[in-house]
Amino acid sequence: MGKILFSWELVAKSLIIDVRSELEYNLGHIPGAINIPILNSEERKIVGTIYKNHGQKQAILKGLELTGPHLYIRIKTALKLVEKHDEIVIHCWRGGMRSGFFTYLMEFFGIKVSVLIGGYKSYRQHVRKTFDLTYNFSILGGMTGSGKTHILDELVKTSAFCIDLEKLAHHRGSSYGALGMEDQPSQEQFENELAQQLITTGMNTVWLEDESRTIGARIIPEGIWNQMRKAPHYFLDRSFEERLDQIMADYGVFSIDELKVCTLRIAKRLGPQHAKKAIEYLDNNEVRNAFSIALSYYDKAYSYHKEINPLGDKIKIECPETNYSEIAIFLVNIKKDFK
Repeated sequence: MGKILFSWELVAKSLIIDVRSELEYNLGHIPGAINIPILNSEERKIVGTIYKNHGQKQAILKGLELTGPHLYIRIKTALKLVEKHDEIVIHCWRGGMRSGFFTYLMEFFGIKVSVLIGGYKSYRQHVRKTFDLTYNFSILGGMTGSGKTHILDELVKTSAFCIDLEKLAHHRGSSYGALGMEDQPSQEQFENELAQQLITTGMNTVWLEDESRTIGARIIPEGIWNQMRKAPHYFLDRSFEERLDQIMADYGVFSIDELKVCTLRIAKRLGPQHAKKAIEYLDNNEVRNAFSIALSYYDKAYSYHKEINPLGDKIKIECPETNYSEIAIFLVNIKKDFK
């Protein structure tokens, strides 16, 4: 049985098979890893209980009993996957019995595989370390509706390094931010995906959107958050009406019922009179007027947030037009001028 230490290069070039249970995998996994559980979540619970009450031997016997009926399908799935890969890495939680057992079966079929030393636990240690490294961030700022996410998309087209935190978090950050998005990943998986992107940037300039520390229910790791606060801040200066146009384009496509739920979620912060008026506007299909009330609230919240969490050097970028491609090219060029 071959054993191998974790490295980011390993992730990039290997087929990684995660033999932990579905529950463990869903809580957090190496991006790109394929889940082929030796024991599913319920089976693992049963084996764990026997291990606690009766010891290792009885637990192993029970594990073999439970996995036996499913082993054919799981091994067949793995054998089909490995046909197209030269390097295969197997891991469980700590690189112990589950990965060892699966590796033995693969080698029985003549497939050369390696076990990840320390398993997923070791990988998570590397993830946490990435948040303490130093990065060359540039922050794309602006009040709600400035089109920051759209400009990030255009920056990617210029070959700039960008990390879309909202995309990773499956949330746009506001009360309306979950609309049209998948369920948020676990905090652990959010961190895994973020680390995967960070490690590829090196010392290149990395564009990030200005965010609160929390994006929906996900939290930006402290080391990254602290660096974001100190990074140069390119502020998109757009009028209230222009930003309202963008919010209509982004959120006006959703149903009135969905918009009402999101508006009621911030009713206390809007204030009873403003919340009531916003709901009335929605009931009358006057969506722009309802968004105008919400945007006024978010503008005040943004200003307060910047008072208590100021960013680094501020460079104001006037955006008289909504050609986001031209704005992205301008940002790339102005960044070169500031070097």
